[in-house]
Amino acid sequence: MMMMMMKVSELVLVLSCVLCVSADGLHEDLCIIGCSDTDGEMMYSLDGEELWYADFINKRGVEPQPSFINHISLVEGTYEGAVRFVQNCRQNMGVFRQAYNNPPVNLDPPSSPMIYTRDKVELGVKNTLICHVSGFYPAPVNVSWTKNEQKVTEGTSINVPFPNKDGSFTQISRLDFIPQLGDVYTCTVRHPALNQPLTRIWDVEVQQPSIGPAVFCGVGLTVGLLGVAAGTFFLIKGNECS
Repeated sequence: MMMMMMKVSELVLVLSCVLCVSADGLHEDLCIIGCSDTDGEMMYSLDGEELWYADFINKRGVEPQPSFINHISLVEGTYEGAVRFVQNCRQNMGVFRQAYNNPPVNLDPPSSPMIYTRDKVELGVKNTLICHVSGFYPAPVNVSWTKNEQKVTEGTSINVPFPNKDGSFTQISRLDFIPQLGDVYTCTVRHPALNQPLTRIWDVEVQQPSIGPAVFCGVGLTVGLLGVAAGTFFLIKGNECS
């Protein structure tokens, strides 16, 4: 199935097909080819998991899966094919612009980004901060990171835009870091539909053991013992008076 999503100046061609790989179920294989005047995109995914994308800046294909899983490598020449696909996409974009008389672009701003860690936070142990941005059009967004108000570029990465069912896009940016108590990180998102950037803040906090219930139980036990002692005292005094 092929669908064309175009909000005027940006053209995205999406090729999606469903493959029956076993008698037990179906799997969805998705190829995305996208372009604009300045950017290009090509990506393959299986069941919503990104398997490969073209990095047109560094001129190579990228397999973003973690090292502990079995990679599904694509055939040699896939990146060169991606370059040709994007060239064709730009030619088609010119044809559509003429057909639609070059109308203005519709801009959809991203929703407020979410920021969270990949793993449970342990001081001094390498982790990854994730900034999740969704609901925007056209793609891409620009995501930047800071640590203690200083811009950070080392250890950052961002996936290619992934299309949502409503025609908007989702992107995820990552920052590798080592948590240290007191450090403050920010993820800032910029997009043409925003009047000002969206920024989310995340600071390093480590959960401390809760002592509340133990304190309350200790207080309750102390008060109870004091009550028993007082009652015993008055009982003895009463017997002495009689």
